[in-house]
Amino acid sequence: MKKLILASAIMAAFSANVAQAEEAAAPAAEPVPDNVVAYNVGIASEYRYRGVSQSRFKPAYSAGVDYTNNPTGIYLGAWASTIKWIQDGGATDGKYEVDLYGGKRGEIVPDVGYDIGGLYYWYPKNTYGDVPAGALYSTSNANTFELYAKINKGPYYLKYSHSLTDLFGWKDSHNSYYLDGGADLPLAEGLVLNLHVGHQKVTGLSAADFTDYKVGVTKDFGFVAASAAYIAADTDKAYYVYPNGTNLGKATLVVSLTKAF
Repeated sequence: MKKLILASAIMAAFSANVAQAEEAAAPAAEPVPDNVVAYNVGIASEYRYRGVSQSRFKPAYSAGVDYTNNPTGIYLGAWASTIKWIQDGGATDGKYEVDLYGGKRGEIVPDVGYDIGGLYYWYPKNTYGDVPAGALYSTSNANTFELYAKINKGPYYLKYSHSLTDLFGWKDSHNSYYLDGGADLPLAEGLVLNLHVGHQKVTGLSAADFTDYKVGVTKDFGFVAASAAYIAADTDKAYYVYPNGTNLGKATLVVSLTKAF
């Protein structure tokens, strides 16, 4: 799912690079190209999304591509990662997550930006098959579509995401939402402090609501960006706990490496 640890590492490192480039810019600096295509690959000790493990506490691998039209602020992208939670939930398949997204970024006033768009979470071949009577998850699949709006001032941001479909397989959960805020604060050259808190509201199932937290750092080494983050969520409810008692949102340290090119 987008905006996870790997994506945060990319964006935090990118922000730091932009700030450094502005400070070092010379009058004869080359103009920014109108169209930019960027790629990224990554590996993480675990894939966490909104504080919840997506890879059963195991390493995850990812890759993505982004297109940006700088004059308009319009962007499109795709990102994919290995996962395990779909099959853990009873699906016949579903080893991958593919995020397809697009939107527009810009400035409202100087130093105050916005980002609006849509994000489709696609889980290829994830079919639950015969669903037991009374099951909470979807009778079809976990594919989800959200609209989002984000506002930022300097390193601080606030974002709202709203699902137009059932949310990740929860039955009759369309119109669920996630509200989060945070900051990516430069500490030194290429080093950024990442702070985040978010709250997930699941329509029709308040027992599945939760709040997640993150405190981490991202370091851009030039050839690769590395991140380490302490992540936790108050998911100590049956919906996020394996039969053996393991909580999918238990506090943990997630480390990752991301290469952008």
